[in-house]
Amino acid sequence: MQLLFLLINLAGAAVLLLWAVRMVRKGVEQINGGAMRRMVRRATVGRIRAAASGGLVAMLLQSSTAVALLAAGFVSSGVVSVAQGLSMLLGADLGSALVVQVLSFDLSWLMPVLLLMGGLLYLSGKRRVVVQAGRIVFGIALVLLSLKLMRDATIPLRESEFLPIVATYLNNDLVASFLLGVFFTWLLHSSVAAVLLTAMLVSQSVLPVSVGLALVLGCNLGSGLIAVSLARNLDASGRRVPVANLFCRAVAAIVALVLLRTLALPAFVTASENPAQWIVLGHVLFNVGVLCVFLPAAGLIEKLICALVADPAASAEGEFAFNRSSALDTGVLHLPKLGLASATRELLRMSDMVELMLRPVMEYYDHYDAQRASGLKALDVEVNKAHRSIKLYLADLSDSEMSQEDINHSVELSNFAIDLEAVGDIVSKSMLDLARAKHDNKLAFSEPGRDELLELHQQVLTNMRLALNVLVSGDRISARQLVEEKERLRVQERKSNVKHLRRLRAGAIDSIESSNIHLDTARALRQINSLFASVAYPILSQTGDLLESRLA
Repeated sequence: MQLLFLLINLAGAAVLLLWAVRMVRKGVEQINGGAMRRMVRRATVGRIRAAASGGLVAMLLQSSTAVALLAAGFVSSGVVSVAQGLSMLLGADLGSALVVQVLSFDLSWLMPVLLLMGGLLYLSGKRRVVVQAGRIVFGIALVLLSLKLMRDATIPLRESEFLPIVATYLNNDLVASFLLGVFFTWLLHSSVAAVLLTAMLVSQSVLPVSVGLALVLGCNLGSGLIAVSLARNLDASGRRVPVANLFCRAVAAIVALVLLRTLALPAFVTASENPAQWIVLGHVLFNVGVLCVFLPAAGLIEKLICALVADPAASAEGEFAFNRSSALDTGVLHLPKLGLASATRELLRMSDMVELMLRPVMEYYDHYDAQRASGLKALDVEVNKAHRSIKLYLADLSDSEMSQEDINHSVELSNFAIDLEAVGDIVSKSMLDLARAKHDNKLAFSEPGRDELLELHQQVLTNMRLALNVLVSGDRISARQLVEEKERLRVQERKSNVKHLRRLRAGAIDSIESSNIHLDTARALRQINSLFASVAYPILSQTGDLLESRLA
């Protein structure tokens, strides 16, 4: 019974650590998630810069998995190559290891101060930045609290009669220890938490150092598996990045495990007064080694992974496949709440079709394919049908059963359907025509100009996902963030136009010949982004966050 209570206390401390880490990550994303994405995107020119940016973002988010998904999204959109994405992940893994190193120090004396500061900022802050800063500080305090609870929970484990038997078995079978580390990390979905808990068990002499190092190697492989599983719904190009990272970590972990089983640990490691430091140091050195060995070979690994994870041979129809069954339920027209929920689901299906059109559109500027373009235009017809169906469905809802709030919500859904239909028209009737004109006239963007357009396109896709989250959740903070991102993209487009005009004045031939197409494409992306941002205005109007007029 006593052992059961100890395990419950340890599990509670581990869950608190997971929740606190995600609380910090959420706060950082809410403050400047878009800025971090732009920083990573701009830092992918060289592999070293890509690794450095990945490491910095992983330290801020306390998660290498978040960077893995970010890099996979960039590769899926054609913004960066697999080698650049892998470089980001290798740096992110090292950044995550450095976070573990910092958290392994005894900072419990700082916890009350951070709790007080974070609580005051979160509860009394009126601006979003202040509130999220309070969330971050409070989350860091909870991380320190969870580590203290872990230390307290592991102290009695030294007196257990059962655990020494387990420790002896694991010490004799380091492969089992390694596999246990993989499973444990997968279970927690956080290598930071898994390594910290392993270090805590070693510090209390519950586990020997050799078992702790084998567990840490398993934790590193488990971290790679998490990223692969979370990216499984991406296309082949997006999945290649986490698969490449998993390949690197698997090779390195197996080599390190063989060395650990073959070579005896030095006496100053096994007899250390603070054995936990060797666990954390081993974690950091492992990731330093992976970075140093595989970063120069990123190009070769890209070729290998592209051969293993090949693009499926798909027709234009297959590329634009989507769920054709409508989510509109005519059986609940007399129940407004259910009818509005049904219309929202259909809007999400409609948005999936719009994303299928928007995501690959920049590829047409590089390689225009008439057959693929016809498939995209056919999808726009389906978007128009979905818009008409939603509009008529909302009109058929029973007015007698609807409150004023339901009526307002119905109007908002109808307006967003109109906006999505307009996005489809911009992609199929404006951007595709611009891509075809560029192809027919054999024009080319300058390299900086192309990068600026790709960056705008990537930001629009990110804001689209945020807009859909706002549509479903109605969250005020996310709605404010969406409007702020709209303004940021408008400034970004203006800066791009200024740079373009400078290239024209400098006499850049590519910029001169493709000037109209460049400016029209940037304008189209800004218009699409504004249409997505419109979903936030009704929410902000109700909460009093929106001014009635810009006029002084």
